Amino acid sequence: MALITSISGIRGTIGGPVGKGLTPIDTVKYTAAFGTYLKQQGSKSHNDKTQIVIGRDARVSGSMVAKLVSATLQGLGINVLDIDLATTPTVELAVVDEKAQGGIIITASHNPGQWNALKLLNEAGEFISAEAGKAVLDLAEAADFDFATVNKLGSYQRGEGATEKHIEAILALPEVDAKAIQKRNFKVAIDCINSVGSIAVPMLLERLGVTQVEKFYCEPNGSFAHNPEPVPENLNHICGKMEQGVFDLGIVVDPDVDRLVLIQENGDPFGEEYTLVAVADYILGLNGGGNTVSNLSSSLALSDVTEKHGGNYTAAAVGEVNVVKAMKETDAIIGGEGNGGVIFPKLHYGRDALVGIALFLSHLAKFGKPVSQLKAKYPQYHISKNKMELTPDIDMTSVLTALAERYANQPVNTTDGVKISFDREWVHLRKSNTEPIIRIIAESNSHATADHLANKLIADIREVINTNF
Repeated sequence: MALITSISGIRGTIGGPVGKGLTPIDTVKYTAAFGTYLKQQGSKSHNDKTQIVIGRDARVSGSMVAKLVSATLQGLGINVLDIDLATTPTVELAVVDEKAQGGIIITASHNPGQWNALKLLNEAGEFISAEAGKAVLDLAEAADFDFATVNKLGSYQRGEGATEKHIEAILALPEVDAKAIQKRNFKVAIDCINSVGSIAVPMLLERLGVTQVEKFYCEPNGSFAHNPEPVPENLNHICGKMEQGVFDLGIVVDPDVDRLVLIQENGDPFGEEYTLVAVADYILGLNGGGNTVSNLSSSLALSDVTEKHGGNYTAAAVGEVNVVKAMKETDAIIGGEGNGGVIFPKLHYGRDALVGIALFLSHLAKFGKPVSQLKAKYPQYHISKNKMELTPDIDMTSVLTALAERYANQPVNTTDGVKISFDREWVHLRKSNTEPIIRIIAESNSHATADHLANKLIADIREVINTNF
């Protein structure tokens, strides 16, 4: 069993002893801490009425966790608006639309079905800052909660139509060209992993004028038909269907629909890194240039495309909140992460697969050629993504410091873990915020070189660990 508490949220496996998984006791404790924090912030702004929007993905434990969250918030005297089955970006938009003081998204994103999590949002519908996250964890540790008396309990209300409002906002964007999409008469295959994408993605495609849609795993029952992380090794089924040559595009989302992965008409993955690259190319072209942001583990291809359009590219620390912060600081018009996460601030500052679908289809419709030819126009890099499990006795800070010293003759970035650059190649080492692992990500212009670079650093990590632990 596992429970990971961090400034970015609370994530754990369902069941087990208290403090060792996302048990009902742990769910209540961290929900109470977040609700208390928001009430404290409300009192500072002389606002004694706190409302929180909650929503969830379709995983089996979601209903149980949502009931615990709702009841705890009501017990604090907080009004709850429950939009039930909804994508992460839909909840983010609903917080703003409802003028709520915050939000809780009940989803473990790409983690398998035995996991669930509480993702915490501020009044802007964005993930809370590091400072706010620390304050919530401190409140949870101290159990410093003051629950409401019976005549001051919070209310509970079910919200309807949040997904429809989200899609309407996407369709209203001038960059989304539904007429061009409809004219192309695309044939599209979708894999929604039996979660909330099963509701939102077909609805969006219908409104965009895509009438030929083949649905795979599109029952929002939480029974994940395969590992829900949308990486190539988990997408054999839809890639096999695409190989038959019937479809123009394959679309895959993760359980909470903040990551978008595309499949080419020949069955080859478009590359999760290239989702953002293609959408950014489209937006930069329409805008006549502009600035972009992705994280340190994302492909150099975005930097190349940004410079081609005359803009400036910035690499932020890994994590959506860090990317958003850098986007605001640099006035970026598009950004995101290399896991298929597209952030389009004209809509909102959050990774959003739905707006990514609409923008990519608009781009493809105007391009007028197959997806494989669109991919071929971009700089071709290859990323090797690897991970190592950690044991409690390993001090990863010391390990990373030793590796930074070992490669001191190369450009080394220690903003987030250790990133070592070798001309147009790089390797990034960092401890995961959501899993007990260290990630080793390398990029080069060939798979073999990227794998070799990653394996070299994995060997270095093992050597440092064997020497010091």
